[in-house]
Amino acid sequence: MTADICSDEWRLRVRLAECYHLVDYFGWTEMIFNHISVRLPGETRRYLVNAFGLNYDEISPENLLVVNADGKLETDAPDKPNPAGFALHGAIHAARDDVHCIIHTHTSEVSAVAVKQGGFSHDNFYGAQLFGRVGYHAFEGITLYEEERPRMLESLGDRHVLVLRNHGVAVGESDIARAFFLLWTVQRAAEIQCHTGMIPGPDTPISDTIRAACARDAAWVLSTTNAADKMFDAAVRKMRRERGPLWHGDNA
Repeated sequence: MTADICSDEWRLRVRLAECYHLVDYFGWTEMIFNHISVRLPGETRRYLVNAFGLNYDEISPENLLVVNADGKLETDAPDKPNPAGFALHGAIHAARDDVHCIIHTHTSEVSAVAVKQGGFSHDNFYGAQLFGRVGYHAFEGITLYEEERPRMLESLGDRHVLVLRNHGVAVGESDIARAFFLLWTVQRAAEIQCHTGMIPGPDTPISDTIRAACARDAAWVLSTTNAADKMFDAAVRKMRRERGPLWHGDNA
């Protein structure tokens, strides 16, 4: 830990760096693009995010950047954030006090679902958990512009999953582990939906009553239990067993 970083911030940096490596480990990266951001402790609206140009497996606690809600650097660093990131991340962070971590991806499966007019199906185990929890935002091009922020927030509402039509998805939660858990649920829903579409014959529908109960229970597990922390820590342990140290000086 460097001398100018407090212990709380350092722990957050380590966990965020682990999250970046997990997204790479599971194959959800998009070269040097996309972003994961987390709010720093304290009242000032500052966030940690990756430097543009680094692969996710090159992220370390030290090279994470501190930015404000507009994506402007708050500390001296040779690298810069991706300006496309905080048109989305900054808007959500600034508007939602309950969202401390945001993850944006566009895997093949998620992007395929984002193209479909019907969006996510709620007729598989993971899709049912997302019933009523997903907002949809019409495609306006690359998310670079301040003027799009209010429309993205309106599309998200009070939900925690935002499908960017014809693009990808953003998930936001109260901490890193819960955001990762929610992203995993979204990714699994998309994968199963894509595979289901390859099999001839009608699907077995789930009633809205069961879907609503499933979504309610999934949200309860995420918000009131430590399942997300256990899942995140287990995934990190597995990744470290297979990959070894994740960055120079990683001795976890």
